[in-house]
Amino acid sequence: MLEFINVTKKYLRRTALDGVSFSLDAGKVCLLLGPNGSGKTTAMKLAAGLSRETSGEVLFDGHRVGAREKARLAYMPTENYFYNYMTVRDAGRYYADFFNDFDPNAFEAWLRRMELDDRDRINKLSSGMSAKLRLALILSRDARLMMFDEPLNGVDILTRQQVIEAILTARDPSRTLLISTHLVDELEAMVDTCVFLKEGRLIAAGSKRDTCGDVSLKDRYIEIYGHGQEGGEADA
Repeated sequence: MLEFINVTKKYLRRTALDGVSFSLDAGKVCLLLGPNGSGKTTAMKLAAGLSRETSGEVLFDGHRVGAREKARLAYMPTENYFYNYMTVRDAGRYYADFFNDFDPNAFEAWLRRMELDDRDRINKLSSGMSAKLRLALILSRDARLMMFDEPLNGVDILTRQQVIEAILTARDPSRTLLISTHLVDELEAMVDTCVFLKEGRLIAAGSKRDTCGDVSLKDRYIEIYGHGQEGGEADA
């Protein structure tokens, strides 16, 4: 499904990813783990075709990500990417124009489930409501690879479970769900595969059992990164 082969990404003098290799299979929920600055967002943008690797290869179904591959993958970034004048309804129309697999009826259903009003201006939404809108847009597509960059950031504790349950509805034997996070407690029960990044380098990748052994995901995270999970939304 998705494969990183010795991938390095440099920004001027800074190396965001350094020789990273891993592969993700269809039908799995995969967590891309690490504190801020570990390279999670960079890896997702490479997989989404929004950036190009400095060296190595990123392959989706055996091909470099081009127009054909982009039509079959969906990416939910942390930042808002809509024009200030747009309403929630405008965002749905925008997606319908750009993605053939976007289902307007499913989008309307997700808006009701997320308690979003399609008349609301996007720039007036709270961070949590904005995250729920981006999630509704992604889940209204029929993409084979769905990527969620820090979907729990800026989301209150009551909404987090709603977001997790929504993501799980997209689970399918033919689809891969890739979620980047440094908040592991809420997500441990849903994970099949883990990819641990630290300062742009791969620490471990594989099934949860292979990467964590008999310890919890949280304990393995603390073992790798120290005794504190960082807050905030910035990443590299």
